[in-house]
Amino acid sequence: MSATRRRARTGAPTPASRPGRGVAPAPAGDRLWAPWRMRWIRAAREPVGCLFCRVAGRHADRADLVIARRPHALLMLNRYPYNPAHLMVAVVRHVGSVARLTAAERSDWLELTGLAERALAAAYRPHGLNYGANSGRVAGAGFPGHLHLHLVPRWDGDTNFMPVVGETRVLPESLGETWTRLRRAIATIEPGRGRGGGR
Repeated sequence: MSATRRRARTGAPTPASRPGRGVAPAPAGDRLWAPWRMRWIRAAREPVGCLFCRVAGRHADRADLVIARRPHALLMLNRYPYNPAHLMVAVVRHVGSVARLTAAERSDWLELTGLAERALAAAYRPHGLNYGANSGRVAGAGFPGHLHLHLVPRWDGDTNFMPVVGETRVLPESLGETWTRLRRAIATIEPGRGRGGGR
């Protein structure tokens, strides 16, 4: 290995990157050291099976961030949100396309999508919404084979310098707080109905 390649791999300045050689130095701040995370990384295990099948069967709504349920669909928070109050509506059955849904599944899925819109409007007053569904791994589906729709609330100015410059999103509220706010909003929208079980 050449001395230049060896310096590049170890982080030492190469001749081409040294000031005064006509090439701008590498930008500062492109590494965020978090050595305390290694213990968690070593202990972490990839979840086995399908997230939505697991959540549908557990009925542990607070732990699984489920906001509302219907017999054939469920509404839940995304644990890794793009924006605050990023929601997902999934059918209960492990099915991968709209064409394969039964009439009852379509009805519950769309009903919860409408409920999600109303709850977001009541609790967060977004200026707009992004809707997205990915079918199949090549289309970007994190859990291919299980149909789900993303609803991402948007506000004027919610894209600022952090995601643009730092490739980092700032989320101003915990998932637990978001869960509580949306559950309360739904209880107001449909009083007496309940949320389909769970704890």
